[in-house]
Amino acid sequence: MASQLPLALQLREGNDLSNFIVGENGALFQGVREAVVGVDRQAFIWGPDGQGKSHLLEGAVRLAQLHGLNACLLPAEELLPLSPEVLESMEQFDLLAVDDCQHFAGDARWEEALFHLYNRLMARGGRLLVTANASPVAMGLMLPDLATRLAAGPVYRLQALGDEGLESLLVERARTRGLRLEPEVAHFIVLRSERSPAGLVGLLNRLDQLALAQQRSVTIPFVKDALGW
Repeated sequence: MASQLPLALQLREGNDLSNFIVGENGALFQGVREAVVGVDRQAFIWGPDGQGKSHLLEGAVRLAQLHGLNACLLPAEELLPLSPEVLESMEQFDLLAVDDCQHFAGDARWEEALFHLYNRLMARGGRLLVTANASPVAMGLMLPDLATRLAAGPVYRLQALGDEGLESLLVERARTRGLRLEPEVAHFIVLRSERSPAGLVGLLNRLDQLALAQQRSVTIPFVKDALGW
């Protein structure tokens, strides 16, 4: 079944634990590492959309692979068009990372498939990371036993980054793509845009493309012109 998963499930370039801006999420960050290579074998992370949960899971999968573990990322939203049978035999992986699990909530077939996968994975000694936009008990699951199992390990709430963390994220993401972004420009952007990592990365992509097309540096005057600010 693993060979039938769409190519869209491949890890995106650039998302790694080394460039995840931790902010006030120190305990969560260490908990994720512990679930991958430590004593804990599972963790549940919840928080608003666009705050870096997918980045965190992709980084965790890469960390697992660096330690010789067979790991797989499972974005729930991309799996929904498939049959729940795609989860059969997925317990063969040493670590599974299920992203945006709330998309399974309310679908009896998917909930049951995930419940049985959890049992098989734990029985084999595997590891599980799950993210959602709500805690296990508040996610709207129809199957109480599934909620209980997802909450059997540490449950962490992802805290939103403050302005300083968002500015650091912009500067770091710009650096990884070879784009020079001065701190004062990052500060200018953060004060005037959506305060979420996903929104800011999307904005940076747009600025990068425009700067390349116009052969200009990303300065405050350029940002004003490009975004109409």
